[in-house]
Amino acid sequence: MAVSPFPTSVKGCDSPSITMEKGRYRIRAPSTAPIANPIFTAKQSTLKRSRQNTSGISFMAALVVLLALACLSSFGFAYYLFTTRWDATIPPEISVLADANPQVIPFESLQSHSPTIHHSEKFLSYLPHSGLHNQRIALENALILGALTNRTVLVPPIRLGSKPLRYVNSDSLQHILSISGKTGLRHCSRVSARFLPPECYDYFDYTHISPAWLFNLTRSEFFPPLVFLDDLSVLPMRRRLQLPVSDIFTFRDSTPYHHRFIDTNTDTSALKHKYTESIYISDLAQYPHRLLELGTLFGSSRLRLRHENNKRIRTQVRERMEFTSPQLVATADAIVTAIGEPYVGVHVRLGDGSFKANGDENLRRLWWTLVHDILQYTVSETLHIGLTLGVFSSSEPLVTSSFAVKQSWPYLLHTDHSTGNLSCRGHRHPSPHMHRLNSPLFIATDDPANPSFSGLLRTFPCALFLSDFAVHARRVDGLLNDYDGTLMGPFLLPLLDAMVVGRAGAVAVTEGSTFSRFIHDVLWRRHHGLDIIERG
Repeated sequence: MAVSPFPTSVKGCDSPSITMEKGRYRIRAPSTAPIANPIFTAKQSTLKRSRQNTSGISFMAALVVLLALACLSSFGFAYYLFTTRWDATIPPEISVLADANPQVIPFESLQSHSPTIHHSEKFLSYLPHSGLHNQRIALENALILGALTNRTVLVPPIRLGSKPLRYVNSDSLQHILSISGKTGLRHCSRVSARFLPPECYDYFDYTHISPAWLFNLTRSEFFPPLVFLDDLSVLPMRRRLQLPVSDIFTFRDSTPYHHRFIDTNTDTSALKHKYTESIYISDLAQYPHRLLELGTLFGSSRLRLRHENNKRIRTQVRERMEFTSPQLVATADAIVTAIGEPYVGVHVRLGDGSFKANGDENLRRLWWTLVHDILQYTVSETLHIGLTLGVFSSSEPLVTSSFAVKQSWPYLLHTDHSTGNLSCRGHRHPSPHMHRLNSPLFIATDDPANPSFSGLLRTFPCALFLSDFAVHARRVDGLLNDYDGTLMGPFLLPLLDAMVVGRAGAVAVTEGSTFSRFIHDVLWRRHHGLDIIERG
């Protein structure tokens, strides 16, 4: 028998070994697992379970503590909201000022003055939008059309603030106006500023005032009857009139320059304008409908008037557009008295759009206008002053004048401004030739902190801003709007700014600005007893 080359064993514990079992070979390896101690294993298992139980208890305890803290925090926050929700938003110092001399701006509307409406009375409405002066121009045009068509004008309030309603097509604009008011939100004026509910987020960004408070809209022979609306939309008034659909005619527009209105069939400019459609005012007067709903009416050229009587009506309406609010007039007069001597005014628009992008260039033009046109330095003298004071460099092109009052005011030129009681922010120019530059300069602007004013301030050491008359401006700060309970200071200060400029001996204004044009064409000229300048 052949001997196997491997040692054989009948025991399977030898390693490595091959065991012969029933004629088959089976290879086996020794076991490497240690022999377990049953007593030690039991203790280890018990310890592991104990640790797991301890971890679970700790986790549950931490969770309970966190839940308890969350509950306490929730109750505390709820209590805070409950106790502060109806806190007054008016700062204490303003509250005291308003209470000591309570002045509430009246809001003339359908609710405050319910007009008597006759069954045969015909009405005209329009859709306001954009800023104050586009709304003012739309109101002018509506009043003129009302007078020329013998219709009562439905006058919406004027929206002031940082969020004007931009133009969209008339159907969309009508919807926007219908939801833009503050009906049902009067509680927002009493909510704490620390926590505003969602419906009050933009409550203090805008307000409405009655045009009857801002402008002189008292009745006269050329003025149409007026009905002041509660809000910007005409829809509530339409429901009040209970007119059938057949008694309402709506002029829909799809662009801001859709309709214009002309008073002659022989208008030679008919082919030279930007409007889509022309409507004859004589035809408009023949509409039988009790309510004519017009769209946008902004734009000085929207009414093309050639008949002398119609132009006189336009002039009389536009002359009523100066700010005649007693509170604003009294405050502006007080500031003029505080200045105490003849001064020059400038309106600088810098805060938005192209005016912001072209701010430096506009300021250089205004500077040139003030020095050359108003104070009447020669071109060479103006260049020398500009280079000496670092207003511009020799490499910069010669600037031209900005839009300004082209009228000489001798008392501005010959008044000695080298000394005076007025406190100036800079040092007065000692040279006799530069004394004219010591004239007080009142700067009305929407961006008084703009660094581009540095050249103007170096030239005019007695430059003044509205912020220099904070004591006087408090009269306006304390005014409360009867419409929504908001303080009117932030909304009215730009108007006050313009009124002080309009009382200056001479003014320079920013080209392309509707506000500047209004100061130049209406405010300044009305204050000095001159005829207004009309455009369109």
